[in-house]
Amino acid sequence: MSKLPFRIWAIGDLHLSFGVANKSMDVFGPQWAEHAEKMAAHWKQIVHPEDLVLIPGDISWAMRLEEVIPDLAWIDALPGTKVLIKGNHDYWWGSLKKITEILPPSLHVIQNNAFTWKGVTIGGARLWDTAEYNFSAFVEFKENPKARAIDTEELVQEEFAQKLFDKELERLKLSLSQLDPQAKVRLAMTHYPPIGADLQASRAAQILEQHGIQACVFGHLHSIRDQSLQFGERKEVRYLLASADYIHFQPIAVM
Repeated sequence: MSKLPFRIWAIGDLHLSFGVANKSMDVFGPQWAEHAEKMAAHWKQIVHPEDLVLIPGDISWAMRLEEVIPDLAWIDALPGTKVLIKGNHDYWWGSLKKITEILPPSLHVIQNNAFTWKGVTIGGARLWDTAEYNFSAFVEFKENPKARAIDTEELVQEEFAQKLFDKELERLKLSLSQLDPQAKVRLAMTHYPPIGADLQASRAAQILEQHGIQACVFGHLHSIRDQSLQFGERKEVRYLLASADYIHFQPIAVM
């Protein structure tokens, strides 16, 4: 239980599509039917206006900034202050300057920077696939009809993936270096998991440890066998999987 005068929640992979046509998530299984309505109902039940909500990527299916505006407005209308990072499907995400210009008042983004609010300081980066660990043993694989062809091509190009992962690690370091040293709570968000299910040392985890992170929330993983992937704590960093479908479309408590 948090000792703060507010709660901190997390929910990722919202996959909203209020500004684009023919992007229903129902094709991914019955659990996704009317998922936005389910998220809103759960959110309103447990999150209060004074709370903080972390959203670790894959926010919208929009391709352009103007298309994401209805999705951001939907998030803004829900209780709490929200902090977002980019996911691998957030194609609309551009420069920090352009995003900031369209952000509703309760939304904030992390991109090569950090966000500090009421004694809580937050950094993070998207990350990418890495050969250090994988989650195939936990996933019920389903074809993704929405994925662009380039996604599959990138995943099979090991050299490309490694270079991109290395760049993301540098972005993570850059962001965490800007955390407020006076803040009592130090959190991180990544879209891709920063550590394997066995909680063995990883390059990303070591960066989180070096910067005194207390908890890291992430998403990206879908179609996980129910309750098969628990994560946990390593060297005082708690790892929390917050993919919306895995947490049954209800924000989970971070603190």
